Amino acid sequence: MKASSLKELRDELKIYPPEQLQALCIRLAKYKKENKELLTYLLFQADDEQGYIEAVKEEIDLGFEGINMKNTYLIKKGLRKILKDTNKYIKYSGIKTTELDLLVHFCRRVRTSKIPLSRHVALKNIYARQVAKIETGLSKLHEDIQIDYQDDLMFLKA
Repeated sequence: MKASSLKELRDELKIYPPEQLQALCIRLAKYKKENKELLTYLLFQADDEQGYIEAVKEEIDLGFEGINMKNTYLIKKGLRKILKDTNKYIKYSGIKTTELDLLVHFCRRVRTSKIPLSRHVALKNIYARQVAKIETGLSKLHEDIQIDYQDDLMFLKA
């Protein structure tokens, strides 16, 4: 079965009455956890973006507390899991400043934790990719907003 384009879906959804749209949303949320999480964000958390950012930062902090520091493989695995969840939350929001706030927080936690970046190439690469992602996202924003993030970026590059 071929999926329809977004335009076709949008045009078709305009025809449906609100009760049927609600039923479609509930049915969509039943089948995939990610759909349910996105719907939760849109309904309950999209109005308070700052609160959402703080909640995700707390989850990132909990992830860092749970990282097993016994060897590099386990550290790398833990970082990738935290990063996967962080990127999922960034995708839900879709706001560039939220993306920057969360990635800066992630990188700041990597820098302040006892993760041996200088001794392991894989860990250094994970960190470097996120800093590059921050720089790319920052270049797309207005100059006034870029100035707000310059200090963070200097700390991350040091």
